This record gives sequence, C-alpha cells and structure tokens, in this order.
Amino acid sequence: MKTQSETFKGFCYGVLSSASFGLIPFFAVPLLKQGMGFDSVLFYRFLFACVALAVVLMITKQSFRITLKDFWSLVVLAIFYDISSLFLMWGYLYMGSGVATTLHFMYPVFTTLMMMLFFKEKKSARRIIAVLLAVTGVFFLSYDGTGTTSIIGIIIVLISAVGYALYLVTVSILNIKHLSGLRLTFYVFLIGGGFLFIILQFRGGLHPIESWESTQSLLLLALIPTVVSNLSLVQAIKRIGSTLTSVLGAMEPVTALIVGVIVFQETLSAHAILGIVLVLGAVLLIILHKK
Repeated sequence: MKTQSETFKGFCYGVLSSASFGLIPFFAVPLLKQGMGFDSVLFYRFLFACVALAVVLMITKQSFRITLKDFWSLVVLAIFYDISSLFLMWGYLYMGSGVATTLHFMYPVFTTLMMMLFFKEKKSARRIIAVLLAVTGVFFLSYDGTGTTSIIGIIIVLISAVGYALYLVTVSILNIKHLSGLRLTFYVFLIGGGFLFIILQFRGGLHPIESWESTQSLLLLALIPTVVSNLSLVQAIKRIGSTLTSVLGAMEPVTALIVGVIVFQETLSAHAILGIVLVLGAVLLIILHKK
C-alpha cells in the first residue's frame, strides 16, 4: 500500500515531468530567433540528450543490448517521433509557443480516434464529446477575430500531434515491452538523430553553434525537457500510476503558455483562451475516461 509520502512524491514528480517538458519553447524559441534552423536545433537536442541518457543508463547499470527485431521497431518509432518533434519546432515559427504547445497536447485525442477507427476500440459518448470539444477548441484557436492567425501553422502543429499519437499507438502494438523506458528513449533519439542528420544534408547542412549562450540553451533543452522530464515521468508512474500522471501532464501546455506570455510577450485573445480551455478539457476528459 502506498503511503501518503510516496503519493505526494508521485504528484511532485508528475508536475516536474510535465512542467519541464513545457519548457521546450523557453530554450528553443531564442535559438530559432537567432537564425538556427529548427531541424538543427532538434538534432542538437537529440545528440546531447543521447549522451546524457547513455550516462544515466550506465550509472543505473542497464543494458544497451537490443535485437535486430527491436532495431526495426525502434526505427519506426524514431520516424514518428521525428515527425512530431520537427513539426512542433517548425510550428513555433508560425504561432505563439504557448498556443502551439496546447495544440500539440491534443495527441491523446488523436490517439483515441486512431484506436476507435483502426483498432475497433469501444466508442462512448464521453469520447465523442471530447473529440467535438477538441475540434471546437481548434476552431477558436484558429479564429482570433483579426484574421492574423496562421492556418498553415495550425496544420503544421496538428501534424506534430498526429505524429506523437502514431508514436504512442505504435509503442502499444509493438512487442517491445521488455525494453525499459530509458533504453527505448535513448535509441529513439539515437536513430531519430541519424535521420535528422541525413535530412540536414539536403537542407544546407548542420547549423554551427556560434556562441556559448547557444551552447547553454541547447544543453538545457536536451537535459531539462528531455532527461529530467523522462526520469521524473518514470518515478511518477511508479508512485501514482499512469492515469494521474497523464492528468498532471496538463502542466505541459500551461507552462508553455506562461513562458510565452511572460518571457516572449505573446498575447492571448479571448478566442484563444476559450480554445485552450476547450482543448485541455477534451484531453482531460479522455484521460479520465481511460481510468
């Protein structure tokens, strides 16, 4: 039986995991504004995260060993993760980071849709209502009354949410449960980084790191929203379970919104606020229903 102390620690780890993941824009947006390509930013994030995760795996004495079957499964996962990460980072160029992160947070809605449409998961009134709420939320986020919202940006970020939903669905159907979360994440970043390096060769090459400030931002981008977030996630699930941990994941877009408004001076219209509330409500409705 879990003690109150362990439960409290679980909540703290859950909040830390989602809040730290929501700090991606805090470290990434300044790099994008300095002219570094979003694909280069993502490559450096994966590279430094791989090094950090390798150190953690060695410290915890976990094996790096994978089979050939595992490798091909990880290739598929890396492709979906690359799609999700690339399109989210690309979306930051078209819209406020807070709104973009909120749209990306719709991935549980897309996951549910995929499971219902392709895997015959049971439909329910609550799930259908959640999907309708999410669609309505996207409408309000895309219409701010001024006509300045980038529809292209919304489509780009929604693709990032679909990419992450595909990643989650694929994880659930592949026979890779013997891989620990850290080992799986390490190889997804390693293989995904390899794909990014190939893509960069067709886009003018890797952008060099031109200053110590950029190096700091890239290191922190790799460590806080990646290593710290993943380690905290594992600890949270162990103590309070996946459902409550998922609910606490709502801190991710909330953190990004706070960073966007306070740090980057992003403005939120009444339409955008209503859209954000509807999207978060839809996601929480789906997560709580899965309990």
